[in-house]
Amino acid sequence: MRELLKRLSDCYGPSGEEALVREVVRKEIARSVDEIRTDVMGNLIARRRGRGRRIMLTAHMDESGIVVTHIDAKGFVRFAAVGSLESETLPGARVILSNGTRGTIGLEGLGDEKARPTLEKMYLDVGAADAKSAGGLVSVGDCAVLDGEATDLGGRIVGKALGARVGCAMLIEAAKRVRGAKNDLYFVLAVQGALGGRGVITSAYSVDPEIGMAVDVSPTGDTPEGQAASVQLGKGPAIKVKDAGIVSHPKVRQLLIDGARRRGIPYQLEISDGRTAGGQAMQATRSGVPTGVISVPCRYVHTPSEMVDLGDIEGGVRLLLYAMTADMSRLEL
Repeated sequence: MRELLKRLSDCYGPSGEEALVREVVRKEIARSVDEIRTDVMGNLIARRRGRGRRIMLTAHMDESGIVVTHIDAKGFVRFAAVGSLESETLPGARVILSNGTRGTIGLEGLGDEKARPTLEKMYLDVGAADAKSAGGLVSVGDCAVLDGEATDLGGRIVGKALGARVGCAMLIEAAKRVRGAKNDLYFVLAVQGALGGRGVITSAYSVDPEIGMAVDVSPTGDTPEGQAASVQLGKGPAIKVKDAGIVSHPKVRQLLIDGARRRGIPYQLEISDGRTAGGQAMQATRSGVPTGVISVPCRYVHTPSEMVDLGDIEGGVRLLLYAMTADMSRLEL
């Protein structure tokens, strides 16, 4: 799991350009499923056939990034966000484009304590002397992501894009481990999750699940002067009660709580002001899908150094396995 997490974290894959991540996922999950396909949006849909209820399990592959909007006369590159980024953490961060060009993010008035680090005041420096030389390295419309290798801190991993890729790793691991599942399982590794769960919207319409299970991360409240949140790193996976976009189906939520108790999995309950794009998108598809969400506690979400705990991830995989093998025919929805 450690090496898989690191490989997924290190992959280049902003919203709309998830191909490299998808290939890693395909190679890892292919032997554990009966069918595998990529739809027109780029979602990877892998099926493990069963005679029970159709369960869609989803995580998104893409990471937030930036897109080039303008190159000025001096060769500095202006950009806009693709997805969500914490602007305070960006000045000095390194980025990489799909063609391998690297650069660093600068800030107008750096050193001015009154200067607020908004994206409009930032620029990308690719080491170019002027617009012509910059144009040989980067073009308007090119995307870039935060650059850096994931680091193993022992029981924890820190790296970019873990907020998305930890869910991918969990679905892969669950697909490899599951035995005796009677349900019809669809593992959906979705695109454009950072843009409102667009890949989940289309894939859920296609799969038409009877029950949905999304995997995402939850910001923690355990850092100094951190946000008021009860979720903590290292205390087990979080079972979502609600966020700004979804109220989890009470019976699916209770199924997860019962599973955690029966399997002895430490767990937390999550109530958040944030938004789980995958869960929200799946819940609202067609005539509605009873949906639950498993969240992995994550520090420093949407920054170059997101941190997750391997014990929380393992607990989340075990919880997924419980849901995948449960007799869903007895779940009265």
